[in-house]
Amino acid sequence: MNSRQLFLSHVGQTSAAPLCLEMVKASGCRLTDVTGKEYIDLIGGISVCNIGHCHPKVVEAIKKQVDDYLHIMVYGELVESPQVQYAKMLTDHLPPSLNSVFFTASGSEATEGAMKLAKRYSNRSQIISFKNSYHGSTQGALSVMGSEYWQQAFRPLLPGVLQLNYNSFEDLECINESTACVIAETIQAEAGVLVPEKGWLKALRDTCSSNGTLLILDEIQCGFGRNGSLWAFEQYDIIPDILLLGKALGGGMPMGAFIADKKIMDSFTFNPVLGHISTFGGHPVCCAAGLAAFKVLFEEDIISGVKEKEALFKSLLSGSSSHLNVRSCGLMIAVEFEDFERNKKVIDALLAEGVFTDWFLFAPNCLRIAPPLVISREDILLACNKISEVTSKV
Repeated sequence: MNSRQLFLSHVGQTSAAPLCLEMVKASGCRLTDVTGKEYIDLIGGISVCNIGHCHPKVVEAIKKQVDDYLHIMVYGELVESPQVQYAKMLTDHLPPSLNSVFFTASGSEATEGAMKLAKRYSNRSQIISFKNSYHGSTQGALSVMGSEYWQQAFRPLLPGVLQLNYNSFEDLECINESTACVIAETIQAEAGVLVPEKGWLKALRDTCSSNGTLLILDEIQCGFGRNGSLWAFEQYDIIPDILLLGKALGGGMPMGAFIADKKIMDSFTFNPVLGHISTFGGHPVCCAAGLAAFKVLFEEDIISGVKEKEALFKSLLSGSSSHLNVRSCGLMIAVEFEDFERNKKVIDALLAEGVFTDWFLFAPNCLRIAPPLVISREDILLACNKISEVTSKV
């Protein structure tokens, strides 16, 4: 059996029609399959590879850490230098109240930990989330996912979860003194790049503060410069009580984190002790890779070019002969078509042309563009030309 047949026979499948592309190399913004065909990567592992695939400094950090040690003990028991250094550097680039990092093995696990922390700290049970939001696929994260389509097959889920409309000022009145936390994406990614209306996030922050409710902001997709600033919440003049990170956090290695003030995080240390634990959270190799990638963002001044690249994408796509409808926030871009069927034909045609892209969970009629932040002007021009050509034919 070849690799494709083995993949279909022995790897758990998530859809009836996986792409089945067999990639053998990834470097910068390019992917290479088993036949030697190259693709411009417009997905970046879904906002994972912000500094490009296999950055030399990340690879070097991984190799060095592998020579020192791999897994030693469950998270939080031993002082492991990569964890400590990365936690310190992250908090150095966050507001003073976000000073305690709990590393996890994934973004979903970060969501789970943050929900537990909010309930433990507040001694409340109600959790509020928003429609068309995505926070992971584990049971707790699924409970706050904003779509019945994805939830209905797995009910019953967590009780006490209320879903509001994103960008609705009126719905914020539902937050009260029984609400443990409100969890929201700073930018709604899987909804097809929906940004908060002017003043809405500030109103959300003020409403949470007045009710003693913790505000959890999910920047698992939009963090690390994706939207043109290091953290998306910086653009809205608010600070969350708990910040969720993942995807680009590990520099290509599996990793997540939730970050809060130490007085909140310390709720996990008693009644019960070991209130939240993780075997592989903060794995030293992942932390070494993530720390190296985080440093590269600053050393190579990558974030400063994001808005210019966003503008180039928008001008080329909106101004094309197809007059495409484009929504964006930094290098998180959605190209809207009339339905999923047309979008899927465009995606498939682009694959044939060597451009790798995808669709959104809650906006299947939208084509996803979330390339590595280091994508070159030449690759943007080439990719947009391909998109324009394909959409005019399909």
